[in-house]
Amino acid sequence: MIDTNHLPGLRSVNDTFFDYRLPEHLIAQDPATERDGSRLLVADRATGQIQHRWFHELPELLSPGDLIVLNDTRVVPARLVGHREKTGGKWEGLFLRQTSEGLWEILAQTRGRPQIGETIVLDPGPLKLTLRGRLNGHWLVEPSTSGSAFELLSQAGHIPLPPYIRKGKESEADRERYQTVFAKKDGSIAAPTAGLHLTSALFERLENRGIAIARVTLHVGLGTFEPIKAADPTQHPMHSEWGEVSADTVSEIQKCRANGNRVFAIGTTVTRALESASSKGELSPWRGDTTIFIYPPYRFRSIDGLVTNFHLPRTTLLMLVSAFAGSDLVRRAYEEAIEYEYRFFSYGDAMLIR
Repeated sequence: MIDTNHLPGLRSVNDTFFDYRLPEHLIAQDPATERDGSRLLVADRATGQIQHRWFHELPELLSPGDLIVLNDTRVVPARLVGHREKTGGKWEGLFLRQTSEGLWEILAQTRGRPQIGETIVLDPGPLKLTLRGRLNGHWLVEPSTSGSAFELLSQAGHIPLPPYIRKGKESEADRERYQTVFAKKDGSIAAPTAGLHLTSALFERLENRGIAIARVTLHVGLGTFEPIKAADPTQHPMHSEWGEVSADTVSEIQKCRANGNRVFAIGTTVTRALESASSKGELSPWRGDTTIFIYPPYRFRSIDGLVTNFHLPRTTLLMLVSAFAGSDLVRRAYEEAIEYEYRFFSYGDAMLIR
C-alpha cells in the first residue's frame, strides 16, 4: 500500500478531499492496449450519481452543441542520461528550459560535487554539456552544439516518464503513447494525461455528433510532480508554466455558452489555462506565464465539465478537481475507483465530471 500519512492540516482544507490510500498495484505501468479503451468513471455534480463506463463512450455522454477544449502542448524528450567526463560517474538530468543566452536550465543529480567548468557526456552521444553556473538551485549548462534545444533533445533526450511508471525507465512505445495524438507545440516535461485517451476515430465521432473542438496551450512544468508539503496547503508555492488561449478559442467558448451548451476541459492543464485567461473576470485572449492555484472555494468562470485522470494524493491537481466537483463527490468517486480497481495516474483510467 502507498501510505499517505497525514500532515498537519492537510486532510481538510475547506472540507477538501485531499488524502487517500492506494493499493500499489493500481498504479498503471503501461497504457491501455487502445487509447480509448480505458475505463471512464462518470460523476454527476447535480445528482451525485456515479456511473462506470468506457472512454470510447465519451461522444454519447456529451450533447450536440457541447465543446471540448484540448491542450496541444507536446512533451519533449527532456530526460538526460550520461556521465561526468572527469570521473566517469553516472549523471542524470531533466531539461527545464533554454535561457535567452542559449544555456539550458537543468535539474540534475549525480554523486559527488560537480564543479563549474566540468563536462557531462550524454548517452547517446555525441552531445556534451558544460556546467556554467547555478540558477534557482538548478544547473545552467552549455551544450556543445548550438541550435534549438528541442531539436537537440530529440536526438539526445529520453521521454521524462514520472517516477511511479517503471521507475521512470522508458520503453520504445512510450515515445508515441506518452504523447497525445493532437500534440503540436513543444514545451512540456509531462503529458497532459487526460488527452492521452483521445483518438482520431473518437474525434470523428465527436464531430459527427455535433460536438466542437477548441485548443489551448499550457506547457506542463516541474510543479506537476510536486506534492504539497506546507502545513497550510494554500501556502504551497506554484511553479510558473507558460500558456496561451487564442482569440479563436475564446470566441468558440463564448458561442457555445451563448447557445446554452457546455464547455468541457480535457484535463486540469486546460482548466488552468482557461481560468488564467479569465483572471480579470471574463474570458479573454491570453498569453504568458501563470502560477494560478485553484482550490476550494473557487468560482470557475470558463468550464462546465472536466475530463481528468485520477491524481496523486496531496497534490494541487487533486485540489483543483475537488474545487470543481466538491470534496464529497470526489471522495466517493475515488473510493469507488479503488473498489472497482480502476488504473491510476498518468497511464491510468479517467473520470468525467459533468
